[in-house]
Amino acid sequence: MDAEYLKHYHSLVNGHLLMKKLPFLKLVIFDVDGVLTDGGLLYTGEGETIKRFNVKDGVAMKLLPKWGIEVAVITAKDSAPVRKRVAELGIANAYFGCSNKGTAFDELMAKLDLEPEQVAYVGDDVIDLQVMPKVGISICPADAHVLLQRHCDIVLTRSGGQGVAREVADLVLATRMKLEAAYELAKRPEFELPTKG
Repeated sequence: MDAEYLKHYHSLVNGHLLMKKLPFLKLVIFDVDGVLTDGGLLYTGEGETIKRFNVKDGVAMKLLPKWGIEVAVITAKDSAPVRKRVAELGIANAYFGCSNKGTAFDELMAKLDLEPEQVAYVGDDVIDLQVMPKVGISICPADAHVLLQRHCDIVLTRSGGQGVAREVADLVLATRMKLEAAYELAKRPEFELPTKG
């Protein structure tokens, strides 16, 4: 455990949420817009969408599986930039264009044979409430809609697109080991090699 890092989350540690649930997670599911991006949409003159992702989140999403915590994406939108980023990170379990995220979640649970208590979900808007009541730990960025902040187990310190996945990864890993040890894998040259999803 990384007590030095976790002291910044005093209220969570005191509430025993971190100690009882985070160390046993097997899967973290991320929404995309407003979580891995800032939620903004940029359009080219040809009408193509451009999205900005945080490179620090990419490190987190590649690192978690190396420590036995799978990563998945469930997003209401479907676009070429999102599919490209998911493929770059080697995320095999991705659901695009989901108007019913709850159904996608149920399919994923059946596919991976996991219990909801072993899963965390990270979302930022009311559509994510289709999934959040079903998981062991619900998490939202600092700038998530107020309804999510009311119903989330953890409200992060970072806003969407500003390293949300990295903060989630650090929290999860810090309940298991020192972050220096966790990040040893990210220092290796092979860490940056393309991942196959």
